[in-house]
Amino acid sequence: MSAPRRRERLLALIVLAALLFTPPLVLVSDRALAISWLPLYLFIAWGLVIGLAAWLMESPTIRKPPEE
Repeated sequence: MSAPRRRERLLALIVLAALLFTPPLVLVSDRALAISWLPLYLFIAWGLVIGLAAWLMESPTIRKPPEE
């Protein structure tokens, strides 16, 4: 993956993380049923963001051989 492409995907990941942790979405998961789903939602969202970041950073970059 090229550097500009990786930068775009990391920026999209930051936007996704910001949306997942906005108070309205967090409060919806907290009031869904009688029991509180907030800890489970936060754990899954946190794990998703960490997993996607690791996947993006560990993907190999394609390097072209130097031209002679």
